[in-house]
Amino acid sequence: MEIFYYVVFGIMTVVVAVMELSKGTKDRISTSAGFNSFKNNYLVVYSLMMAGDWLQGPYVYFLYTTYGFNKGEIGRLFIAGFGSSMLFGTIVGSLADKQGRKRACITYCITYILSCFTKHSPQYKVLMIGRILGGIATSLLFSAFESWLVAEHFKRGFDPQWLSLTFSKAIFLGNGLVAILSGLFANTLAETFGLGPVSPFDAAACFLAIGMAIILSTWTENYGDPSESKNLLTQFKGAALAIASDEKIALLGAIQSLFEGSMYTFVFLWTPALSPNEQDIPHGFIFATFMLASMMGSSLASRLMARPTLKVESYMQIVFLVSAVSLLLPVATTFFLEPNTQKGGTITPGGRLQLLGFCMFEACVGIFWPSIMKMRSQYIPEDARSTIMNFFRMPLNIFVCVVLYNVNAFPITIMFGMCSIFLFLAAVLQRRLMVVAESHKSKSLDTWVVTKERDTEEEPLNQ
Repeated sequence: MEIFYYVVFGIMTVVVAVMELSKGTKDRISTSAGFNSFKNNYLVVYSLMMAGDWLQGPYVYFLYTTYGFNKGEIGRLFIAGFGSSMLFGTIVGSLADKQGRKRACITYCITYILSCFTKHSPQYKVLMIGRILGGIATSLLFSAFESWLVAEHFKRGFDPQWLSLTFSKAIFLGNGLVAILSGLFANTLAETFGLGPVSPFDAAACFLAIGMAIILSTWTENYGDPSESKNLLTQFKGAALAIASDEKIALLGAIQSLFEGSMYTFVFLWTPALSPNEQDIPHGFIFATFMLASMMGSSLASRLMARPTLKVESYMQIVFLVSAVSLLLPVATTFFLEPNTQKGGTITPGGRLQLLGFCMFEACVGIFWPSIMKMRSQYIPEDARSTIMNFFRMPLNIFVCVVLYNVNAFPITIMFGMCSIFLFLAAVLQRRLMVVAESHKSKSLDTWVVTKERDTEEEPLNQ
Protein backbone atom coordinates (compact mmCIF):
# COMPACT_ATOMS: atom_id res chain seq x y z
CA MET A 1 0.00 0.00 0.00
CA GLU A 2 1.31 3.44 -0.97
CA ILE A 3 2.76 5.79 1.63
CA PHE A 4 0.22 8.40 0.49
CA TYR A 5 -2.63 6.59 2.29
CA TYR A 6 -0.66 6.36 5.54
CA VAL A 7 0.24 10.05 5.37
CA VAL A 8 -3.39 11.14 4.91
CA PHE A 9 -4.59 8.81 7.68
CA GLY A 10 -1.77 9.87 10.01
CA ILE A 11 -2.34 13.60 9.51
CA MET A 12 -6.06 13.29 10.22
CA THR A 13 -5.41 11.12 13.27
CA VAL A 14 -3.16 13.82 14.70
CA VAL A 15 -5.72 16.54 13.87
CA VAL A 16 -8.55 14.65 15.59
CA ALA A 17 -6.39 13.93 18.65
CA VAL A 18 -5.31 17.56 18.95
CA MET A 19 -8.88 18.82 18.52
CA GLU A 20 -10.16 16.55 21.27
CA LEU A 21 -7.29 17.09 23.71
CA SER A 22 -7.09 20.85 23.23
CA LYS A 23 -10.70 21.65 24.09
CA GLY A 24 -10.81 24.47 26.61
CA THR A 25 -13.60 25.67 28.88
CA LYS A 26 -15.22 27.67 26.07
CA ASP A 27 -15.37 24.49 23.97
CA ARG A 28 -16.97 22.47 26.76
CA ILE A 29 -20.45 22.66 28.23
CA SER A 30 -20.73 22.49 32.01
CA THR A 31 -23.28 19.78 32.91
CA SER A 32 -24.60 17.84 35.92
CA ALA A 33 -23.79 14.35 37.19
CA GLY A 34 -27.35 13.19 36.47
CA PHE A 35 -27.10 14.31 32.87
CA ASN A 36 -23.69 12.68 32.40
CA SER A 37 -25.10 9.36 33.60
CA PHE A 38 -28.07 9.70 31.23
CA LYS A 39 -25.81 10.73 28.32
CA ASN A 40 -23.33 7.87 28.85
CA ASN A 41 -26.14 5.31 28.98
CA TYR A 42 -27.49 6.57 25.66
CA LEU A 43 -24.03 6.66 24.07
CA VAL A 44 -23.37 3.03 25.04
CA VAL A 45 -26.69 1.92 23.55
CA TYR A 46 -26.30 4.06 20.41
CA SER A 47 -22.74 2.78 19.86
CA LEU A 48 -23.95 -0.84 20.11
CA MET A 49 -26.78 -0.12 17.68
CA MET A 50 -24.41 1.50 15.20
CA ALA A 51 -21.93 -1.38 15.59
CA GLY A 52 -24.76 -3.72 14.61
CA ASP A 53 -25.26 -1.61 11.49
CA TRP A 54 -21.63 -0.91 10.54
CA LEU A 55 -20.50 -4.55 10.92
CA GLN A 56 -22.79 -5.53 8.04
CA GLY A 57 -21.57 -2.91 5.56
CA PRO A 58 -18.15 -4.22 4.44
CA TYR A 59 -19.31 -7.72 3.48
CA VAL A 60 -22.93 -7.48 2.38
CA TYR A 61 -22.12 -7.04 -1.34
CA PHE A 62 -19.36 -9.65 -1.21
CA LEU A 63 -21.65 -12.14 0.55
CA TYR A 64 -24.21 -11.85 -2.23
CA THR A 65 -21.52 -12.51 -4.84
CA THR A 66 -20.39 -15.67 -3.00
CA TYR A 67 -23.95 -16.94 -3.33
CA GLY A 68 -23.61 -16.52 -7.10
CA PHE A 69 -25.79 -13.46 -7.73
CA ASN A 70 -24.89 -10.99 -10.47
CA LYS A 71 -24.73 -7.20 -10.29
CA GLY A 72 -28.33 -6.73 -11.42
CA GLU A 73 -29.72 -9.18 -8.86
CA ILE A 74 -27.66 -7.59 -6.10
CA GLY A 75 -28.85 -4.15 -7.20
CA ARG A 76 -32.47 -5.28 -6.82
CA LEU A 77 -31.73 -6.47 -3.30
CA PHE A 78 -30.38 -3.02 -2.40
CA ILE A 79 -33.36 -1.32 -4.03
CA ALA A 80 -35.65 -3.54 -1.92
CA GLY A 81 -33.95 -2.25 1.23
CA PHE A 82 -34.37 1.42 0.34
CA GLY A 83 -37.88 0.82 -1.01
CA SER A 84 -38.86 -0.93 2.21
CA SER A 85 -37.53 1.99 4.23
CA MET A 86 -39.59 4.35 2.07
CA LEU A 87 -42.86 2.35 2.19
CA PHE A 88 -42.82 1.12 5.77
CA GLY A 89 -40.69 3.80 7.43
CA THR A 90 -43.49 6.30 7.91
CA ILE A 91 -45.78 3.61 9.33
CA VAL A 92 -43.26 2.41 11.91
CA GLY A 93 -42.42 6.03 12.72
CA SER A 94 -46.07 6.75 13.49
CA LEU A 95 -46.30 3.59 15.58
CA ALA A 96 -43.23 4.77 17.51
CA ASP A 97 -44.96 8.05 18.36
CA LYS A 98 -48.18 6.27 19.36
CA GLN A 99 -47.01 3.00 20.93
CA GLY A 100 -43.77 4.26 22.47
CA ARG A 101 -40.23 5.07 21.34
CA LYS A 102 -38.64 2.49 23.66
CA ARG A 103 -40.77 -0.23 22.07
CA ALA A 104 -39.73 1.04 18.65
CA CYS A 105 -36.04 0.80 19.61
CA ILE A 106 -36.55 -2.78 20.79
CA THR A 107 -38.37 -3.51 17.52
CA TYR A 108 -35.33 -2.19 15.67
CA CYS A 109 -33.10 -4.68 17.48
CA ILE A 110 -35.40 -7.64 16.82
CA THR A 111 -35.97 -6.71 13.17
CA TYR A 112 -32.27 -6.24 12.43
CA ILE A 113 -31.32 -9.46 14.23
CA LEU A 114 -33.80 -11.35 12.04
CA SER A 115 -32.33 -9.62 9.00
CA CYS A 116 -28.86 -10.82 10.03
CA PHE A 117 -30.09 -14.39 10.37
CA THR A 118 -31.39 -14.40 6.78
CA LYS A 119 -27.81 -13.93 5.52
CA HIS A 120 -27.14 -17.60 6.30
CA SER A 121 -29.48 -18.62 3.45
CA PRO A 122 -28.34 -18.58 -0.20
CA GLN A 123 -31.99 -18.41 -1.31
CA TYR A 124 -32.77 -15.17 -3.14
CA LYS A 125 -36.27 -14.87 -1.64
CA VAL A 126 -34.94 -15.26 1.89
CA LEU A 127 -32.27 -12.63 1.24
CA MET A 128 -34.96 -10.34 -0.19
CA ILE A 129 -36.95 -10.70 3.04
CA GLY A 130 -33.79 -9.84 4.94
CA ARG A 131 -33.33 -6.65 2.90
CA ILE A 132 -36.94 -5.64 3.55
CA LEU A 133 -36.46 -6.20 7.29
CA GLY A 134 -33.22 -4.24 7.10
CA GLY A 135 -35.00 -1.31 5.44
CA ILE A 136 -37.58 -1.19 8.22
CA ALA A 137 -34.82 -1.38 10.83
CA THR A 138 -32.92 1.49 9.19
CA SER A 139 -35.98 3.73 9.42
CA LEU A 140 -36.24 2.99 13.13
CA LEU A 141 -32.51 3.52 13.70
CA PHE A 142 -32.61 7.05 12.29
CA SER A 143 -35.85 8.15 13.95
CA ALA A 144 -36.86 6.20 17.07
CA PHE A 145 -33.60 6.57 19.00
CA GLU A 146 -33.31 10.30 18.39
CA SER A 147 -37.00 10.79 19.22
CA TRP A 148 -36.61 8.87 22.49
CA LEU A 149 -33.50 10.87 23.39
CA VAL A 150 -35.05 14.30 22.76
CA ALA A 151 -38.27 13.50 24.65
CA GLU A 152 -36.41 11.92 27.58
CA HIS A 153 -33.94 14.80 27.75
CA PHE A 154 -36.67 17.40 28.19
CA LYS A 155 -38.79 15.14 30.40
CA ARG A 156 -35.92 14.97 32.88
CA GLY A 157 -35.57 18.76 32.85
CA PHE A 158 -32.06 18.99 31.40
CA ASP A 159 -30.75 22.18 29.80
CA PRO A 160 -31.67 22.27 26.07
CA GLN A 161 -28.09 23.24 25.17
CA TRP A 162 -26.81 19.99 26.65
CA LEU A 163 -28.65 18.07 23.92
CA SER A 164 -26.05 19.21 21.36
CA LEU A 165 -23.34 17.58 23.50
CA THR A 166 -25.08 14.20 23.32
CA PHE A 167 -25.62 14.57 19.57
CA SER A 168 -21.99 15.42 18.80
CA LYS A 169 -20.63 12.63 21.02
CA ALA A 170 -23.06 10.11 19.48
CA ILE A 171 -21.84 10.95 15.98
CA PHE A 172 -18.17 11.04 17.07
CA LEU A 173 -18.49 7.55 18.56
CA GLY A 174 -21.26 5.86 16.56
CA ASN A 175 -20.47 7.23 13.10
CA GLY A 176 -16.72 7.55 13.61
CA LEU A 177 -14.83 5.41 16.08
CA VAL A 178 -17.35 2.54 16.10
CA ALA A 179 -17.43 2.51 12.28
CA ILE A 180 -13.63 2.18 12.09
CA LEU A 181 -13.48 -0.54 14.76
CA SER A 182 -16.41 -2.39 13.19
CA GLY A 183 -14.68 -2.48 9.82
CA LEU A 184 -11.49 -3.84 11.39
CA PHE A 185 -13.41 -6.37 13.50
CA ALA A 186 -15.42 -7.57 10.50
CA ASN A 187 -12.20 -8.04 8.53
CA THR A 188 -10.65 -9.95 11.45
CA LEU A 189 -13.61 -12.32 11.72
CA ALA A 190 -14.00 -12.96 8.00
CA GLU A 191 -10.37 -12.98 6.86
CA THR A 192 -7.96 -13.43 9.78
CA PHE A 193 -10.04 -16.03 11.62
CA GLY A 194 -11.36 -17.46 8.35
CA LEU A 195 -14.99 -17.51 9.53
CA GLY A 196 -16.33 -16.33 6.19
CA PRO A 197 -18.39 -13.32 5.05
CA VAL A 198 -21.46 -14.26 7.11
CA SER A 199 -19.58 -14.02 10.45
CA PRO A 200 -19.80 -10.20 10.71
CA PHE A 201 -23.59 -10.49 10.53
CA ASP A 202 -23.58 -12.95 13.44
CA ALA A 203 -21.41 -10.52 15.42
CA ALA A 204 -23.83 -7.70 14.55
CA ALA A 205 -26.72 -9.74 15.94
CA CYS A 206 -24.80 -10.23 19.20
CA PHE A 207 -24.16 -6.49 19.61
CA LEU A 208 -27.81 -5.73 18.88
CA ALA A 209 -28.92 -8.28 21.49
CA ILE A 210 -26.64 -6.71 24.12
CA GLY A 211 -27.98 -3.25 23.32
CA MET A 212 -31.56 -4.51 23.51
CA ALA A 213 -30.89 -5.93 26.98
CA ILE A 214 -29.62 -2.52 28.16
CA ILE A 215 -32.68 -0.78 26.70
CA LEU A 216 -35.05 -3.22 28.42
CA SER A 217 -33.35 -2.83 31.80
CA THR A 218 -32.53 0.90 31.92
CA TRP A 219 -34.77 2.93 29.58
CA THR A 220 -38.18 4.35 30.41
CA GLU A 221 -40.98 4.71 27.87
CA ASN A 222 -42.00 7.98 26.25
CA TYR A 223 -44.55 8.82 23.57
CA GLY A 224 -45.42 11.38 20.94
CA ASP A 225 -49.21 11.48 21.09
CA PRO A 226 -50.51 8.24 22.66
CA SER A 227 -54.19 9.27 22.57
CA GLU A 228 -56.51 6.48 21.49
CA SER A 229 -58.55 8.86 19.33
CA LYS A 230 -55.72 9.19 16.82
CA ASN A 231 -55.23 6.36 14.33
CA LEU A 232 -52.35 6.06 11.88
CA LEU A 233 -54.17 7.98 9.14
CA THR A 234 -54.85 10.84 11.54
CA GLN A 235 -51.18 10.89 12.54
CA PHE A 236 -50.13 10.97 8.88
CA LYS A 237 -52.46 13.88 8.21
CA GLY A 238 -51.23 15.71 11.30
CA ALA A 239 -47.58 15.24 10.28
CA ALA A 240 -48.27 16.32 6.70
CA LEU A 241 -50.17 19.36 7.96
CA ALA A 242 -47.28 20.31 10.26
CA ILE A 243 -44.86 20.18 7.33
CA ALA A 244 -47.20 22.10 5.01
CA SER A 245 -48.14 24.78 7.54
CA ASP A 246 -44.67 25.47 8.98
CA GLU A 247 -42.10 26.63 6.45
CA LYS A 248 -39.26 25.88 8.86
CA ILE A 249 -40.17 22.18 9.02
CA ALA A 250 -40.61 21.96 5.24
CA LEU A 251 -37.24 23.64 4.65
CA LEU A 252 -35.55 21.35 7.16
CA GLY A 253 -36.98 18.29 5.41
CA ALA A 254 -35.81 19.51 2.01
CA ILE A 255 -32.32 20.28 3.33
CA GLN A 256 -32.04 16.84 4.92
CA SER A 257 -33.21 15.04 1.78
CA LEU A 258 -30.82 16.97 -0.49
CA PHE A 259 -27.78 16.36 1.71
CA GLU A 260 -28.48 12.73 2.60
CA GLY A 261 -29.42 11.92 -1.01
CA SER A 262 -26.03 13.25 -2.11
CA MET A 263 -24.32 11.40 0.74
CA TYR A 264 -25.81 8.00 -0.12
CA THR A 265 -25.07 8.55 -3.81
CA PHE A 266 -21.46 9.29 -2.85
CA VAL A 267 -21.34 5.91 -1.05
CA PHE A 268 -21.96 4.17 -4.39
CA LEU A 269 -19.69 6.43 -6.45
CA TRP A 270 -16.45 6.87 -4.52
CA THR A 271 -15.01 3.46 -5.48
CA PRO A 272 -15.37 3.86 -9.29
CA ALA A 273 -14.23 7.49 -8.96
CA LEU A 274 -10.94 6.51 -7.31
CA SER A 275 -10.35 3.44 -9.50
CA PRO A 276 -11.94 4.19 -12.91
CA ASN A 277 -9.62 1.73 -14.68
CA GLU A 278 -9.56 -0.94 -11.99
CA GLN A 279 -6.69 0.63 -10.09
CA ASP A 280 -5.63 -1.27 -7.00
CA ILE A 281 -6.88 0.78 -4.02
CA PRO A 282 -7.16 -0.31 -0.35
CA HIS A 283 -10.95 -0.06 0.05
CA GLY A 284 -10.99 -0.90 3.76
CA PHE A 285 -8.24 1.56 4.62
CA ILE A 286 -9.90 4.32 2.59
CA PHE A 287 -13.20 3.62 4.36
CA ALA A 288 -11.44 3.95 7.72
CA THR A 289 -9.90 7.23 6.51
CA PHE A 290 -13.34 8.56 5.58
CA MET A 291 -14.68 7.65 9.02
CA LEU A 292 -11.72 9.41 10.63
CA ALA A 293 -12.58 12.53 8.60
CA SER A 294 -16.16 12.22 9.85
CA MET A 295 -14.86 12.08 13.43
CA MET A 296 -12.90 15.26 12.74
CA GLY A 297 -16.11 16.93 11.56
CA SER A 298 -18.13 15.84 14.59
CA SER A 299 -15.35 17.06 16.90
CA LEU A 300 -15.49 20.45 15.17
CA ALA A 301 -19.29 20.44 15.43
CA SER A 302 -19.11 19.99 19.21
CA ARG A 303 -16.92 23.10 19.42
CA LEU A 304 -19.28 25.10 17.21
CA MET A 305 -22.42 24.09 19.11
CA ALA A 306 -20.78 24.84 22.47
CA ARG A 307 -20.85 28.54 21.56
CA PRO A 308 -24.32 29.94 22.38
CA THR A 309 -23.78 32.99 20.15
CA LEU A 310 -23.08 30.87 17.04
CA LYS A 311 -26.25 29.61 15.36
CA VAL A 312 -26.38 26.21 13.67
CA GLU A 313 -28.42 27.74 10.85
CA SER A 314 -25.54 30.13 10.14
CA TYR A 315 -22.49 27.86 9.95
CA MET A 316 -24.34 25.06 8.12
CA GLN A 317 -24.59 27.32 5.06
CA ILE A 318 -20.78 27.23 4.83
CA VAL A 319 -20.73 23.46 5.43
CA PHE A 320 -23.10 22.83 2.52
CA LEU A 321 -21.08 25.08 0.20
CA VAL A 322 -17.82 23.33 1.14
CA SER A 323 -19.42 19.92 0.56
CA ALA A 324 -20.71 21.09 -2.85
CA VAL A 325 -17.19 22.15 -3.87
CA SER A 326 -15.64 18.89 -2.60
CA LEU A 327 -17.93 16.76 -4.79
CA LEU A 328 -17.13 18.92 -7.81
CA LEU A 329 -13.52 17.68 -7.78
CA PRO A 330 -14.20 14.57 -9.93
CA VAL A 331 -15.69 16.90 -12.55
CA ALA A 332 -12.79 19.37 -12.28
CA THR A 333 -10.10 16.70 -12.59
CA THR A 334 -11.72 15.48 -15.80
CA PHE A 335 -11.24 18.93 -17.37
CA PHE A 336 -7.87 19.95 -15.94
CA LEU A 337 -5.95 16.67 -15.64
CA GLU A 338 -5.10 14.26 -18.42
CA PRO A 339 -7.13 11.05 -17.97
CA ASN A 340 -5.25 7.82 -17.37
CA THR A 341 -6.48 5.04 -19.67
CA GLN A 342 -4.04 2.39 -18.46
CA LYS A 343 -5.67 -0.59 -16.79
CA GLY A 344 -4.67 -1.47 -13.25
CA GLY A 345 -1.78 0.14 -11.44
CA THR A 346 -2.01 2.43 -8.42
CA ILE A 347 -4.14 5.48 -7.71
CA THR A 348 -3.62 8.36 -10.17
CA PRO A 349 -2.71 11.98 -9.27
CA GLY A 350 -6.32 12.91 -10.01
CA GLY A 351 -7.44 10.11 -7.71
CA ARG A 352 -5.26 11.44 -4.90
CA LEU A 353 -6.78 14.90 -5.31
CA GLN A 354 -10.27 13.41 -5.29
CA LEU A 355 -9.49 11.39 -2.17
CA LEU A 356 -8.56 14.57 -0.31
CA GLY A 357 -11.79 16.18 -1.52
CA PHE A 358 -13.80 13.17 -0.41
CA CYS A 359 -12.20 13.42 3.05
CA MET A 360 -13.35 17.04 3.12
CA PHE A 361 -16.87 15.90 2.24
CA GLU A 362 -16.82 13.28 5.01
CA ALA A 363 -15.74 15.97 7.47
CA CYS A 364 -18.82 17.93 6.38
CA VAL A 365 -20.90 14.79 6.99
CA GLY A 366 -19.48 14.67 10.52
CA ILE A 367 -20.61 18.25 11.10
CA PHE A 368 -23.98 17.66 9.42
CA TRP A 369 -25.31 14.86 11.63
CA PRO A 370 -25.21 16.51 15.09
CA SER A 371 -26.20 19.85 13.55
CA ILE A 372 -29.29 18.50 11.77
CA MET A 373 -30.23 16.65 14.96
CA LYS A 374 -30.00 19.94 16.85
CA MET A 375 -32.24 21.70 14.32
CA ARG A 376 -34.76 18.86 14.34
CA SER A 377 -34.99 19.10 18.13
CA GLN A 378 -35.79 22.81 17.74
CA TYR A 379 -38.32 22.76 14.90
CA ILE A 380 -40.12 19.37 14.82
CA PRO A 381 -43.11 19.11 17.21
CA GLU A 382 -42.79 16.42 19.87
CA ASP A 383 -46.18 14.74 19.32
CA ALA A 384 -45.28 13.58 15.78
CA ARG A 385 -41.47 13.63 15.82
CA SER A 386 -40.82 10.08 14.53
CA THR A 387 -43.58 10.35 11.91
CA ILE A 388 -42.25 13.63 10.49
CA MET A 389 -38.64 12.40 10.53
CA ASN A 390 -39.62 9.39 8.44
CA PHE A 391 -41.61 11.65 6.10
CA PHE A 392 -38.29 13.39 5.48
CA ARG A 393 -36.75 10.07 4.43
CA MET A 394 -39.33 9.35 1.72
CA PRO A 395 -37.86 11.64 -0.99
CA LEU A 396 -34.38 10.50 0.07
CA ASN A 397 -35.23 6.83 -0.49
CA ILE A 398 -36.95 7.56 -3.81
CA PHE A 399 -33.86 9.44 -4.97
CA VAL A 400 -31.46 6.66 -3.94
CA CYS A 401 -33.63 3.98 -5.62
CA VAL A 402 -33.63 5.98 -8.87
CA VAL A 403 -29.84 6.40 -8.68
CA LEU A 404 -29.31 2.70 -8.02
CA TYR A 405 -31.58 1.72 -10.89
CA ASN A 406 -29.78 4.07 -13.32
CA VAL A 407 -26.26 3.92 -11.90
CA ASN A 408 -24.85 2.76 -15.27
CA ALA A 409 -26.95 5.13 -17.39
CA PHE A 410 -24.95 8.32 -16.73
CA PRO A 411 -21.23 9.15 -16.60
CA ILE A 412 -19.86 9.38 -13.10
CA THR A 413 -19.02 13.06 -13.56
CA ILE A 414 -22.70 13.82 -14.27
CA MET A 415 -23.69 12.05 -11.05
CA PHE A 416 -21.16 14.02 -8.98
CA GLY A 417 -22.20 17.25 -10.68
CA MET A 418 -25.83 16.54 -9.80
CA CYS A 419 -24.89 15.91 -6.16
CA SER A 420 -22.93 19.17 -6.09
CA ILE A 421 -25.97 21.08 -7.38
CA PHE A 422 -28.16 19.47 -4.70
CA LEU A 423 -25.70 20.52 -2.00
CA PHE A 424 -25.64 24.08 -3.32
CA LEU A 425 -29.44 24.11 -3.18
CA ALA A 426 -29.21 22.86 0.42
CA ALA A 427 -27.04 25.89 1.23
CA VAL A 428 -29.62 28.23 -0.34
CA LEU A 429 -32.46 26.60 1.61
CA GLN A 430 -30.38 26.75 4.79
CA ARG A 431 -30.05 30.49 4.27
CA ARG A 432 -33.82 30.73 3.86
CA LEU A 433 -34.36 28.68 7.03
CA MET A 434 -32.16 31.07 9.01
CA VAL A 435 -34.12 34.09 7.72
CA VAL A 436 -37.50 32.49 8.50
CA ALA A 437 -36.37 31.37 11.97
CA GLU A 438 -35.06 34.84 12.83
CA SER A 439 -38.28 36.44 11.55
CA HIS A 440 -40.37 34.07 13.67
CA LYS A 441 -38.31 34.87 16.77
CA SER A 442 -38.66 38.59 16.12
CA LYS A 443 -42.44 38.34 15.78
CA SER A 444 -42.65 36.24 18.97
CA LEU A 445 -40.59 38.85 20.84
CA ASP A 446 -42.78 41.70 19.56
CA THR A 447 -45.92 39.84 20.66
CA TRP A 448 -44.41 39.26 24.11
CA VAL A 449 -43.50 42.95 24.46
CA VAL A 450 -47.00 44.10 23.44
CA THR A 451 -48.60 41.66 25.88
CA LYS A 452 -46.28 42.78 28.68
CA GLU A 453 -47.07 46.47 28.03
CA ARG A 454 -50.82 45.78 28.01
CA ASP A 455 -50.58 43.92 31.31
CA THR A 456 -48.57 46.80 32.80
CA GLU A 457 -51.19 49.35 31.70
CA GLU A 458 -54.03 47.26 33.12
CA GLU A 459 -52.48 46.82 36.57
CA PRO A 460 -53.32 50.39 37.87
CA LEU A 461 -56.89 50.05 36.61
CA ASN A 462 -57.35 46.74 38.47
CA GLN A 463 -56.07 48.37 41.63
